[in-house]
Amino acid sequence: MLFHITQVHAPEDCPYGSGGSRKFHDSSVSEVTVHGVYGAFMEHTIYMVVEADDFTMLNKFLLPGMKVCSTEITPVSAEPLPSW
Repeated sequence: MLFHITQVHAPEDCPYGSGGSRKFHDSSVSEVTVHGVYGAFMEHTIYMVVEADDFTMLNKFLLPGMKVCSTEITPVSAEPLPSW
């Protein structure tokens, strides 16, 4: 399943110059595939599209940012809605 993730951090928690925005997720979690990472850096907001089948692993992936980011996780699809 695909997820659109929005992580927002406070300016005082900004990772600029100290590891960058990727320090807010754990890329070693092999059960989560990252399809893209994007930033609205002056807004202190990071957007990701990831794929995961296990919500527990998705939470593990996002754990590094838990204490400094608020995170929205939205399931998304590239497939159109079927006609019923």
